[in-house]
Amino acid sequence: MLTLDKFEEASKIVTEVTHETKLVYSDYFSEKCGNMVYLKPENMQLTGAYKLRGAYYKISTLTDEERAKGLITASAGNHAQGVAYAASKYGVKATIVMPTTTPLIKVNRTKSYGADVVLYGDVYDEACEYAYKLADEHGYTFIHPFDDLAVATGQGTIAMEIFKELPLVEYILVPIGGGGLATGVSTLAKLLNPKIKVIGVEPSGAASLQASFAKGEVTTLPSVNTIADGTAVKTPGSNIFPYLQENIDEIITVDDDELIVAFLDMVENHKMVVENSGLLTVAALNHLGFKDKRVVSVLSGGNMDVITMSSVVQQGLIFRDRIFTVSVLLPDKPGMLAKVSQLIADQQGNVIKLEHNQFVTTNRSAAVELRITLEAFGTDHKEQILKALDEGGYRPKIVRTSL
Repeated sequence: MLTLDKFEEASKIVTEVTHETKLVYSDYFSEKCGNMVYLKPENMQLTGAYKLRGAYYKISTLTDEERAKGLITASAGNHAQGVAYAASKYGVKATIVMPTTTPLIKVNRTKSYGADVVLYGDVYDEACEYAYKLADEHGYTFIHPFDDLAVATGQGTIAMEIFKELPLVEYILVPIGGGGLATGVSTLAKLLNPKIKVIGVEPSGAASLQASFAKGEVTTLPSVNTIADGTAVKTPGSNIFPYLQENIDEIITVDDDELIVAFLDMVENHKMVVENSGLLTVAALNHLGFKDKRVVSVLSGGNMDVITMSSVVQQGLIFRDRIFTVSVLLPDKPGMLAKVSQLIADQQGNVIKLEHNQFVTTNRSAAVELRITLEAFGTDHKEQILKALDEGGYRPKIVRTSL
């Protein structure tokens, strides 16, 4: 049972290893969605994510014999670091099975805490199956990343901290992968205030809990496809499913494109790096069907590798019309490139890249193609540049949406 006593016990124990992640009021997101939005920045946690809470509390409940056998878990990264760090604090061995698609930063940080890392499978579910196999072979004690009541209790300590800072909170938005965080937060939130609403947020490409709610039983998706790797779970936890059914009031799904825009919003307005899974609750703010409520968005983690970050930033700039590529046709004559460049400069556009194709038609004198990748201030500025090119007789055409 997830009881108030257990949550209070966990809240005391996790403070031995966690940082205080105070709520951050967001003027930007509040204005954008018409509510009073507070961010719970678990991306600033010691291991870069909330997972340390559940892992440490779970290990604290084990017997000395269970810990001495060595610990094993499967994780897309954040639970891995939580278990690895917690195991190091207890001086026990930890083996972590991670999907081969796990970002390098999460793999390296898990190793830095002294754990043995095994890469297996394309998604969490495959890694988990292999971890169970290793546990049977070697007698390790398995620490499940979400389908464990003690782990969920540890994660729920987030709700305790939210209520201490914001007793009048009306809505809590929480990311959902396997459901451990959502179980702990929603259950404790309802114990503290039965009137509060807890909204779970899933990536649309991995909405396993939404599918399970629709069928009234734990349901496995045939596949998952999302940039939110930390929540790319095919099957929610069966042990925690009844708590989710009882305490989650609504599920919102968001597309990957929304996460990309949310990343830029977070970096530009709060100077924080939040991983894609952690941004689910931020993207969901645009889907809320109410106004003027006190809302807390849980930012579950910030472990994002530089390559992924670079890709997200680039795509985000494209989505915002800050970068675009346009094709123009012009005669193959000296000075034509200078004329186009001057026209763009007059509109304060910034050229990033040029591609010149002389073979777009059989008559080079009539027309050659020039593809220009530009920086703009946004949609209005982009349209201004396109209009100027059109009025100059260059018949501009947007030709692609990536660099």
